[in-house]
Amino acid sequence: MSLIDLSWRNMKRNFRLYTIYFISMLVGVVIYFTFSGLMYNKDVVAAIQNKENYQTVILIASVIVFLFIVFFILYANSFFMKQRKKEFGMYLLYGMKERQVATMVFFETLFLSAFAVAGGILIGGLLSKFFGMVLMNLMHYNDDISFAFPLKAILSTILIFVLLIVIITIQSYFNVRRVQLVELFHAKEKMDKPFKFSFILAILSILLIAGSYYTITLSGHTELWSEHFNLVLIATTAALIIGTYLFFRQFSGWLLQKMSERKNYLLGNKMLWISSLRFSIRGNTINFTFNSLISAVVIFGVGFIAVDYAVKADVVKKEFPNHFVFSTPNENALTEVEEILNDAHPILAHETITGIQTEKITDRTPFYSYPQYYTEEFYLFPESQLNAIVDLRGVGDKVNVEENEAILLTRGIDDPTKYSDLTITVLGDQAFEVTEKIRYPLLSIPTNPGGDTGPQPSVLVISDEVFDSLKEKNVLSSYEIYQIDDPNTSNEESRKIHKIITGTEGAYYSAYVDEYSTNTESSSLVLFSVAFFAVIALFALGSVIYFKQLREATEEKEHYAILRKIGVEDKELKKIIRKQLLFVFLPPLLLGLAHSWFLLYYTVIQVIQDLPSLTTIIFSVMGLYVLTYFIFYISSTSIYYKIINEKNTR
Repeated sequence: MSLIDLSWRNMKRNFRLYTIYFISMLVGVVIYFTFSGLMYNKDVVAAIQNKENYQTVILIASVIVFLFIVFFILYANSFFMKQRKKEFGMYLLYGMKERQVATMVFFETLFLSAFAVAGGILIGGLLSKFFGMVLMNLMHYNDDISFAFPLKAILSTILIFVLLIVIITIQSYFNVRRVQLVELFHAKEKMDKPFKFSFILAILSILLIAGSYYTITLSGHTELWSEHFNLVLIATTAALIIGTYLFFRQFSGWLLQKMSERKNYLLGNKMLWISSLRFSIRGNTINFTFNSLISAVVIFGVGFIAVDYAVKADVVKKEFPNHFVFSTPNENALTEVEEILNDAHPILAHETITGIQTEKITDRTPFYSYPQYYTEEFYLFPESQLNAIVDLRGVGDKVNVEENEAILLTRGIDDPTKYSDLTITVLGDQAFEVTEKIRYPLLSIPTNPGGDTGPQPSVLVISDEVFDSLKEKNVLSSYEIYQIDDPNTSNEESRKIHKIITGTEGAYYSAYVDEYSTNTESSSLVLFSVAFFAVIALFALGSVIYFKQLREATEEKEHYAILRKIGVEDKELKKIIRKQLLFVFLPPLLLGLAHSWFLLYYTVIQVIQDLPSLTTIIFSVMGLYVLTYFIFYISSTSIYYKIINEKNTR
C-alpha cells in the first residue's frame, strides 16, 4: 500500500477528527478569499470614491486575516497531531521512518487543502455579493454588487495556502521527530495533578484587577495620565494581564478548594464536577486568561469602532454645514455651477457672503489651541451675514457684536472660550477686542473630491458698522453658499464644480460630500474589517475551547464509564458536564465583559455624551458577543456528552 493510499484511508476512517481540521481550513479560505475578492471586485471598486485608500485598507486587512489564519490553522494542526500520537507510534513501531510519516501527513494536508481551497473559493465567491452589499450599506451607497470570482483573488488564495501547506508539513515533521516512541503510546495517559492555591496570591489578583480598574477611571484630564501617560498605560496593562492570570490560576482555584471543604461538598454531584475542575485548573489557566483578555480586546475594539462610525456622520455635519461653498467665480461660471446642481440636486437655499482678507499673522497661539489647522490670514465678516447663515442653516445662535469687538469662529478641536483681555490687530492698525471663541464654521475646511483638505480659514465676526467703514479701504472677497437636496450623493457634481472653481488660481472650495465620502468610506472600511477580525477571533476562541474540551472529553471517557457502572444516570451526567463547562465558559466571559466595560465607559461613553444611541451600540456589541459565547457553550456541552458516551454505545 502506498503512502497516498494510506493517507486516503486514514481520512475516511477518522472522518470526524479530519472534519474538524477540514472545517478550520475551509473557514480560513472563505475569510481570506472574501477579503481578497472584495479588493478586486469591479462593482465594489467602481462604487468607491477613494479607490487607493480602499485597496490599501483591504490589503492590510487581508494580511492581518492571513496571519490570524496561519496562527489558527497551526494551532488546529498541533491539536490534530496530538490526537494522533498513538497512531503515529504504531506506524513507527511497524518500521515506518519519521520522514515517511511526515510525507503521509503531507498528502493528508494536501488532500484537505485542495478540498478546502476549492470549497472556500466557491463559498467565498457566493458570499462576496452579501458582504459587498453590507459594505455598500455601511457606506450608504446604493450600487448593485454582483457575484464575483476575480482571477487575482483566486490565484492569491491558492498561493497563500500552498505556502501554508509547506508550513504545516514542516510543523508536522518536527512534531513527529520531537516525541519519543514511549511518549507516543502514553500521550493520553498524562493527567494534571491537583494544585495547591495561595490565599495571598488569590487576594493579590483581585487587588491588581481593582487597581487597574481604578486607574482607568482616572483617565481623561487627570495629571496622572497627562504627565505620565506611557508609564501609567504600561503599568495598568501589566496589572490587568497579571491580575487576570492570577485570578484564574489562584483565585478560582482557591475558590474551588474552599467549595470542596464545605459540608455539602458530598451532596448531589458537587464532588464530581468540582474535583474535575480542581484537577484541570492548572492546564486551563492560560486558556482562561487568553480568552478573557481577547474577549475584552474584541468587545472594546468593535464597540469603539462602531461608536466612531456612528459619530463620524454627525461630526462631518457639524464641521461641514455648507453643502457647497466656494469663492465667487465670474457670472458665466456661477450659472454653469447652478445648472449642474439643479440637474441632479435641486438648490434649496443660496446665500452670498462678503468678507475682507487681512495680512498674515504668524503667531496665532493666543487665539487657537491648534493654530496649525487654520490659515495665517484672517477673514473679517459682519455679524449680519453670520446671522443670515444661521437662518439659512437653521442651526446655531445669532450674535450681537459691539463696536471694536470681535468673535472668533473655530472648528470642533477648539473649545468655546470667553475672553476678558485679548486683542488682535489687523489691516495695519485696526485693533479688535476678542470677546469669545465659538464653534461655528462659517467657511468650512477647504476640500477636493480626492479627499485632501487644507487649513480652515481663520474667521473674525465684527460689527456691521466697523465692517462698513473698512470695506471702502480694502479689497472684498465674496463666497457662495449653497444648500442642496440629498448632498450625500453629490460626488459627481462636486468633481465638476471643483474643476470649474479651481480653474482660478487661489480660489477657495469646500464641499460637504467630499469629506462625507472620505470619512464614511474610511470608517465603514475600518468597521467592516474590525467586525471581520472579531468574527475570526470569536471563531478561533470557540475552536480553541472546542479542541480543549474534545481532548479532555476523550481523556475522561473512562472516568465517566466508571460513573455509569456505579449507577450515575445520563441525566445526572449531563448536569455534571453542564456545570463543569459553565465554569470553563462563564468566568472568562464575565471578566472579559468587565474589562471591556471599564475601557469603553471611561474612554468612550464619558467622552461622547451627546450621542443618544451610544449605550445601545455598546450593549448591542456585548449582547452579540454573549449570544455567540452561549452558542459555543451549548454546542460544547452536546459534543462533550457525545464523546464520553461513544465508548459505551459500541
